[in-house]
Amino acid sequence: MTAEKKYTPKRIALMLGGILLIGMCVASYRMSGFGVDPFSCMNLGISGFLGMSFGSWQLIANALLLAVVWFTVRNCIGLGTVVNMVFVGYAADFLCWLFLKQMGLTVTTPLRIGFLLAGTLFASLGCACYMIADMGIAPYDSVAFIITKCARERISFRLARVASDLTAIAIGVAFCLSAHNNIWEIVGLGTLVNACCNGPLIQFFRGRLEKTLLR
Repeated sequence: MTAEKKYTPKRIALMLGGILLIGMCVASYRMSGFGVDPFSCMNLGISGFLGMSFGSWQLIANALLLAVVWFTVRNCIGLGTVVNMVFVGYAADFLCWLFLKQMGLTVTTPLRIGFLLAGTLFASLGCACYMIADMGIAPYDSVAFIITKCARERISFRLARVASDLTAIAIGVAFCLSAHNNIWEIVGLGTLVNACCNGPLIQFFRGRLEKTLLR
């Protein structure tokens, strides 16, 4: 694909919209209290262990993963990669601060369930949007492609995504326990729902959106 065809207003809008949805997803999961998505689980566990802000550690983690992606699936890197690395963690921090600290939102049980459902939808739809925009994806989202490449396409994307998500959860829990923090703040029903459903839902939305939005 030529640069002229890649950087169209529609593709840029898809990329930015998808990344915004991912930031909203992370914030929704955190406010639901049912656990966060697997990558956030890992980063919250590690940032809590290190005593760093979530946004700052997520940026570092993305940079480390980016180095791996550069040597394996370099075609996954683009403008969307950089925007995602910088924006998502701080956007989630800002939304949680806005709703919980500034607005003083009382998160009731119905709201928690609503945040859980919204987070699941935002996660898969957001990933699908910026993947089909083909302007680069987040380093963590590239991990599933690395797995499929190493397995010589014998493992589907959705299975590779589930495997990477479960590994991220295990790492997050290990660091959280090492720091003697409450693991239920980062792991819960939402974490498991995301780990098991995100890969299949991304594949589902990618197929539908490619047919309708990029004709």
